Amino acid sequence: MHRQNRSPEENELYELLITLIEKFEQEYYSPGTASNPHSMLLFLMEQRGMKQEDLVGVIGSKGIVCEIVNQKREISKAQAKALGKLFHVDPGLFI
Repeated sequence: MHRQNRSPEENELYELLITLIEKFEQEYYSPGTASNPHSMLLFLMEQRGMKQEDLVGVIGSKGIVCEIVNQKREISKAQAKALGKLFHVDPGLFI
């Protein structure tokens, strides 16, 4: 990137990398999009390598966990507290 006198091929490769990085950031980080309880839960699960089964017993049955993860059910205040304790974060992230 900071190298002077790059060859035309190096310049093309540099431009391609910039394009790919920008595309990746737009797809996965959605600039300007605020996080929501569902996206926060999925993010924390991904960061810790957790699966839906890992939440069974913490926030409810397998069916309830599936509904929450698939955005078919809202996270209750009690579930938010349990998730906050599990992930060591403020429960308000899930409300």
